[in-house]
Amino acid sequence: MVRKILTYPDPELKKRSLPVTVITEKTRELVRDMAETMYDAPGVGLAAPQIGVHQRIVVIDVSCKDEQPELIVAINPEIVHAEGEAYEEEGCLSVPKFSANVRRHARVVVKMLNLDGEEVVIRADDLLAIAFQHEIDHLDGVLFIDHLSPLKKGLFRKRYQRAQEEAKEQQR
Repeated sequence: MVRKILTYPDPELKKRSLPVTVITEKTRELVRDMAETMYDAPGVGLAAPQIGVHQRIVVIDVSCKDEQPELIVAINPEIVHAEGEAYEEEGCLSVPKFSANVRRHARVVVKMLNLDGEEVVIRADDLLAIAFQHEIDHLDGVLFIDHLSPLKKGLFRKRYQRAQEEAKEQQR
């Protein structure tokens, strides 16, 4: 089932998520909904808080559109090692119609559980490393815009406010 994605400035997006202690059928259903929602959006990642569920679960798929989907389900993901630097343009399903360059690590090692409750370690670089960092930030109530300089945050707020006003005008 495709779920509604919360958008900035919804206060639910700023809440810290709780670890998953038991993987149940309800957890599996949530993951199916998250994947369906992410693919429908379309996006390369989605964290449970983005649909109003404060559990430490993310789904990611950075495969190209013409490739076979490669869904990664990460339960209680944790970055255990990070190195290098990347400065790439990011967008977010919860901050529609806005993107900005964000400084991240170029490579990360992520420890997590899969849907069977098994511990998995993934070494990620490039887009996958950025996606893991971006989605794990969501679990901690952090949006990519929180990484921007004060000047860029100010520009974002002005643009966002203007877009909100234009949307209200169009509804009239």
